[in-house]
Amino acid sequence: MKKYHVYGMGNALVDIEIEVSSEALKTLGVEKGMMTLIDEKRQGELLSQFKGNLHQRSCGGSAANTIMAISQLGGRTFYSCKVANDEMGDFYFKDLIDRGVASNLHGQREDGDTGKCMVFITPDADRTMNTFLGITATFDQNQLEEDDLVDSEYLYIEGYLVTAENAKNAAIHARKLAQDNNVKVALTLSDPGVVEHFRDGFKEIIGDKIDLIFCNHDEALKLAQTNDFEKAVSKLKEVSEAFCITMGKKGAFLWDGNKEVDIVTNQVEAVDTNGAGDLFAGAFLFGLTHGHSFSESGKLACQCSTQLVTQFGARLKDHQPKEIYQRLFN
Repeated sequence: MKKYHVYGMGNALVDIEIEVSSEALKTLGVEKGMMTLIDEKRQGELLSQFKGNLHQRSCGGSAANTIMAISQLGGRTFYSCKVANDEMGDFYFKDLIDRGVASNLHGQREDGDTGKCMVFITPDADRTMNTFLGITATFDQNQLEEDDLVDSEYLYIEGYLVTAENAKNAAIHARKLAQDNNVKVALTLSDPGVVEHFRDGFKEIIGDKIDLIFCNHDEALKLAQTNDFEKAVSKLKEVSEAFCITMGKKGAFLWDGNKEVDIVTNQVEAVDTNGAGDLFAGAFLFGLTHGHSFSESGKLACQCSTQLVTQFGARLKDHQPKEIYQRLFN
């Protein structure tokens, strides 16, 4: 038996959620529905505008949210990331430990600023992110714990790593190490804009072919450079043995390597979609690593994500994932 079900690697960001109107975003020059990298000065200016609308902060980053979800369901997880020797870094490390996630953060950390992500939630439940990466922008191969990676069932790579050369190279190295040691490789495409601007970098991370890709409808189209969904599906089949495409209110479209599967989700009143795709990937990977089929894993993932969008925050309450799992399988 492997030590970990899933070994994740990605950005370490303290998420700060903010309720805001679409008009306010436009006035401030924030591009709605996208992830935009900003510097610390710009982030400070934006934060000063929204002091009264802040929700509680949380340990975040796309892959971190996924790894947390797996841990909440009872999976064994490891997360490779980089935070600074500051109060935000202490908060992040403690949150991982409290959630039962092993990491590379033991020992001395470098001076600097831990990354922060402002997550703007508009009344239509859309999420817009302005991110100051801080020290996580220097994430590289040194943050990998190779023995733990090799002793895992899956390697899970965050797509945002493609935006920095050092992080992209670490992802490529991790993918090769995993494939050389019979560890399955999963990748999330993370964001439509990132896919569009770093398509060649994604090709490098993927290599000839990987085991599993997670993406949403728009990310699939961007990767395939098409507006035709069927063409996007064909492209994904070329680069991955299997994949999951989340379709918002429509549920999810899955390819298990042999057949296509449509998962229909319950219709709910969404208030915040932040983290829904990350949670989908986490619940799905938990299902796969615990003996469930693609279809069963997809149902679990959709039900968890559907619950998440009805509440604020990128993470379910600790008791919720297991309750959903028990309703489905017990």
